[in-house]
Amino acid sequence: MNIVTLLPFIVLIGAMFLMTRSAKNKQRQAAQMRDTMQPGTGVRTIGGMYATVKEVHDDTVLLEVAPAVHAIYAKNAIGAVLSDAEYNHIVHGIDPDEDEAAKTSVVPDDASSLTTPAGGADDAADAPASGEPEDEKAGAKKIDLGKNDADAADAPEDEKRDGGADAK
Repeated sequence: MNIVTLLPFIVLIGAMFLMTRSAKNKQRQAAQMRDTMQPGTGVRTIGGMYATVKEVHDDTVLLEVAPAVHAIYAKNAIGAVLSDAEYNHIVHGIDPDEDEAAKTSVVPDDASSLTTPAGGADDAADAPASGEPEDEKAGAKKIDLGKNDADAADAPEDEKRDGGADAK
């Protein structure tokens, strides 16, 4: 036989070997991930449910899916073991960046920055001037609530007021 005729078979066998090798590698990593589970760890099942590990046995895992609600799952049903920060972010909505910002927030030494002085500039700016009405001082607009009702009564019945054509 010629080497040219055997070359496609050799390439096919090599590709099959590489594919099975990568699949075995993924299975080994998944088994190693499942072996690292400990009580208190957050996990995601292959069905997409998030839970906390309570007990780990040989082939099964006891998961707490809600407070005081426990379920037994096969170890193979665990899709991912999550870090504490990731689990808290997904399940409880706690963002680790916001938690760090709250710890490092600055608290003033005294209360003087939290209050305004009595009779200060802020109080004078809020008081209305003697000759001006209060709503003009605030820049408020006067709204005629009856205007739209009067326009609607004058409009013919056939005219569309919504701006769109009638779908038939």
